[in-house]
Amino acid sequence: MERTETDGTAGSPAPGPSDAPVPQDVPPPRYDACMRDVSGLLDGMPRQREASATMPVGPPVAPLTVEPPQVRPRPWRLLPTPTGTPFTFGYGVVLAVTSLVTEYADPAVVHDLHQASSTDVAHLVQTPVPVLLTSALWIAGGILSPFAIGFLLVLTALERRIGGLRTAGVFLLGHVLATLATEVPVGLAVLVGHLPDSSLHRLDYGVSFGVAAGVGALAGLLTPWLRWPLLAVFGAMLMQSLLAFTDPMTDWGHLTAFAIGIGTWPVVRRWYRARLATNRLPGVA
Repeated sequence: MERTETDGTAGSPAPGPSDAPVPQDVPPPRYDACMRDVSGLLDGMPRQREASATMPVGPPVAPLTVEPPQVRPRPWRLLPTPTGTPFTFGYGVVLAVTSLVTEYADPAVVHDLHQASSTDVAHLVQTPVPVLLTSALWIAGGILSPFAIGFLLVLTALERRIGGLRTAGVFLLGHVLATLATEVPVGLAVLVGHLPDSSLHRLDYGVSFGVAAGVGALAGLLTPWLRWPLLAVFGAMLMQSLLAFTDPMTDWGHLTAFAIGIGTWPVVRRWYRARLATNRLPGVA
């Protein structure tokens, strides 16, 4: 069957194969099976260039990895410093001086100083604020007592996390409230006749209540694998002293201060988060 084409003129006969001679030196056009009028269109599409023709192939480059900074242990941060923990450092210097006075001064003078600083009922009624402050200037048991060592370690760790003023607030809160919790019942017992009048002048001084509150507060800022052993060990130590019944009023005061410190967890955790956020701001050391 022969193919016929129209040139757009109606009724004009198509030229036959013998009307126009075909040159011998011109190759016949190639037709697409579906698009006869656009012959050779697809033949002009460029080929995809090989990547090796334009880009040199080298050895594979390993991806850049950033290693996290290694945290080295810094044991000196366990102790107070003048710039890092000014409250604990300054307070520790004062306690060291008063401990030297206790060790080397005349025993009668030392007894009078302790008696004047005692937070007994008689002093709390007459001069409550001065006696609450001066009673925290002494260490019962000397500078090598467990509460003296605990003072340095616990308050240093707490101050590094929440700051000096807030650490002082936690210490004073435990010291004042635990003192009142133990001395007010004594006064009431004397008032109703269950205790003699001599109980109004019992000797009571030292930093142990504030340290116990600091331990309870610090535990709330530690990881669980440090928090619960600390609470268990310190709580067992306080219970052992209470069961020994050598000084039940003071031992109850330690437990009370310890519970007060635990009760400050929501506040100290909020302070700790605020301090972390402040230290992460640009330009803040």
